[in-house]
Amino acid sequence: MEQNLTKKDLWKLFMRLNTMRITLNYETLQGVGFMRAIAPVLEKTYTDKEELSKAMKRHAAFYNSHVNGDAAILAITAAMEESTGPDEKEGISALKTGLMGPLAGLGDSLIKFTWVPIVGSIGASLAFTGSIIGPILMFILYNIVNMGLRYFAIVYGYKKGVSFLNDNQENNIIQRISTMANVVGLMVVGAIIATIIDVQTPLEISAGSDEAAGEVGENVISVQEMLDQIMPSVLSLAVTVAVYLILKKTNGRHAALIIIIMMVLTVALTYFGIL
Repeated sequence: MEQNLTKKDLWKLFMRLNTMRITLNYETLQGVGFMRAIAPVLEKTYTDKEELSKAMKRHAAFYNSHVNGDAAILAITAAMEESTGPDEKEGISALKTGLMGPLAGLGDSLIKFTWVPIVGSIGASLAFTGSIIGPILMFILYNIVNMGLRYFAIVYGYKKGVSFLNDNQENNIIQRISTMANVVGLMVVGAIIATIIDVQTPLEISAGSDEAAGEVGENVISVQEMLDQIMPSVLSLAVTVAVYLILKKTNGRHAALIIIIMMVLTVALTYFGIL
């Protein structure tokens, strides 16, 4: 496959990729942004204005994926535009449609549900101590991976071209990476629940005296110690799961109201000695 794009052309793809969502709309979502991002490639590939117009209209159709997935799709699409004939252009649209779903899931798993919680917990732990380094460090760590992956996907995706698709069909690479990312993400979320969310109860149960053992005073059992023996941080987990289920059932429509209710309940339960 002959590849004509220079490093300067790939840099243009990368820069335009970062502004794809500016033109987000309800009709084509990222379609207009994708067309603008790949426009330099199309202008270099098609010398005839009519063919260029058709190509731009083809890429302005409905499209939506994760921004890091956008980078790989943009690069592979650019490689296909150079290597396919006039009768094979519809296959490019099919390629975009087939890739945007799986790569959106992969991007969410790796970035949104794995890397963001990791750097967020690091930044939050520093911020809780009053250090301004927390949010700065989170921003730097997040973008090292986020922006680095975008540029790597542009360069590597263009070099590999369509051979990546054949490798994925044989080895199911996308599904494997997505599964591993989901596992790591769940581990991180579990660790955050146990370390950041701290729900404990001071309640105690009086079991009375044990006269047979010669004990006259009351036996007091701490509810929190009893719960910790069963499962540490079980109250934190229960509150997290309850809030998650409520948000999921209401599609997040009442998130602000839930926060206010949680604050009121926390104050009330603390006042009555339950929390």
